[in-house]
Amino acid sequence: MSYPPLRLISHKLCPFVQRALIVMAERGIPHELKFVNMGEKPDWLLRISPAGEVPVLCVEGKPLFDSMAIIEYLNDISGGSLHPEDPYERARNRAWIELASSAQMTVGSLRAAKDEDVFEIHVATLRRRFASAEQELSDGPFFNGSQLALVDAAFAPIFRYLAVVDPDGKLGFFDGLDKLNRWRKALAKRPSIKQAVVEDYAERLLAFVASKDTVLGHFVGAAPSIPP
Repeated sequence: MSYPPLRLISHKLCPFVQRALIVMAERGIPHELKFVNMGEKPDWLLRISPAGEVPVLCVEGKPLFDSMAIIEYLNDISGGSLHPEDPYERARNRAWIELASSAQMTVGSLRAAKDEDVFEIHVATLRRRFASAEQELSDGPFFNGSQLALVDAAFAPIFRYLAVVDPDGKLGFFDGLDKLNRWRKALAKRPSIKQAVVEDYAERLLAFVASKDTVLGHFVGAAPSIPP
C-alpha cells in the first residue's frame, strides 16, 4: 500500500504519541519520527499545534493534531480497520477511547498532586474507571476479543505508565479486576505496544516523576537522572 510522507512529532514520555506509534506498527505504516523537548518548545511546534502539544502528524507537510484524530486518520488510510464493523460496537469503542483520554488526564493530575487527599481522590477515580472497564471487557485477550483495536491502543499507555510507577501494585489500581488484568498483560506483550516507547522509557519516566516534589514523586523515590 502506498502512503503519503508522514512525520510524527513526538516526545519520549508522551502517552498520546504512543497511540499513534502503536497503530503505525500494527498497520505497517512507514513514517519519520521527530522528538522535541517539551520543556523548551520550538517556535515551529507552536505554529503547527494550536495547544503547543504533541503528537502532531505532518501529512505531506500538512499538520494534523490531536491523538484521536491522528489514529482515526491512520486507520482510514491503511486498509481494513482497527474498529469493529458493527456500527454500535464501533461507537462504543469510540466512547471508551474518550474515557481512556479522560483517564490519561487523571493520571497526569495524579502525578502532579502535592496533597495526599487529592492524590487519593485521583487514585480512586482511576480505580472506578478500571472497574467500569472490567464490566465491558470481552473474554479477551483484547477489549473486543481476539483482534486488537484502536481502543486497545488508547488504554495501553495508561497501563504501561502505572506499571512503571507502581510495579508492586501498592496503590491497588487493578485489585480484583481479573479481566482487566488479563487485558493489560496481553497488551504489554504485544510487539507494537512494546516498541511504542524508547528503550529507556521506564528509567526516563521514573527520573521525571521522582524529580517532582509531589506525592507520586515521593512514592517513587530517588531515581537515576536521565538526559532529556
